[in-house]
Amino acid sequence: MTGNVTDLWRHPIKSHGCEALPDVTVNPGQTLPGDRVWAVAHEASTANGSEWVPCANFSRGSKAPQLMAISARLEGDTVTLSHPRRPDLTFQPDTEQEVFLEWVRPLTPVDRAAPARIIRVPGRGMTDSEFPSVSLCNMASHRAVEQRLNTQLSTRRWRGNIWFDGLPLWEEFDWLDREVQIGPAVFQVRERITRCLATTANPETGERDADTLGALGTWGHQDFGVYAQVVRGGTIRTGDRVQVL
Repeated sequence: MTGNVTDLWRHPIKSHGCEALPDVTVNPGQTLPGDRVWAVAHEASTANGSEWVPCANFSRGSKAPQLMAISARLEGDTVTLSHPRRPDLTFQPDTEQEVFLEWVRPLTPVDRAAPARIIRVPGRGMTDSEFPSVSLCNMASHRAVEQRLNTQLSTRRWRGNIWFDGLPLWEEFDWLDREVQIGPAVFQVRERITRCLATTANPETGERDADTLGALGTWGHQDFGVYAQVVRGGTIRTGDRVQVL
C-alpha cells in the first residue's frame, strides 16, 4: 500500500509562520532545510543558542495563539513575515532582532513571558524532538478530525513538514521503528507527536476556534503525525510516492 506527497512545508522561525515548498532536499540526520532554523526565546528562557533545549523555552502558539496566523518566507538569511494584524516585516534574524521583537510584541499576551531574543543553534533546527526530526502527517487523519468537529480545518494547524494522502486513517502510528521511503529519501519513524493548544488556533485569524484536542481524545490519544529521522537523503517533490519498507 502506498500514498503520495501532497504538501511540503518549512517553518523558518519556530512557531512564527510557515512556507509551502514545491520540493526539498533532505540530508541524513538533519532537519528539513530551512525548518526551525531560529527560535524566539522568551524572557524566562535559559536558551542561549549553544545547544538544543525543549520548547518551553520559546514563544509558541500554545501560549500566544496569534502567532499561528503568521506566514513566512525564507530567502537566504532573510525572512519575511506576514500577519493580518501587522505590516509585513523583512529582516535578518541573526542581525536584526530588535525590529522583529518590536513587530511581534503586539501578538504576545500581556500575561505571558515576552519574547526576548532570537537564537540559532548551528547545524540543528529547533524541532520539538530531542533529535533532528522531520514531521510526517496523514491527510486521512486530518479529514477524520474535520469530520469529528464537523468543520473544515487548515492543515497549517498541525505545523507538519511532509503531508501525504492515499493511506488509511492513523496508518502513520503503525510506522514506529520502521523505515518509510518518500521519493528517493528514507526516514526512520521514531515518535508519535503529542499535540498542544496551538492546534486549536485558526491560522487565518490567530483565534482559538476548534477543539482539536477534544477531537483527538475521541480516539483515546492526543497525537497527530509522527517524528522521523532522515537516514537516506534525496530530493522530495509533491506527488512522490510514500511507502513502508
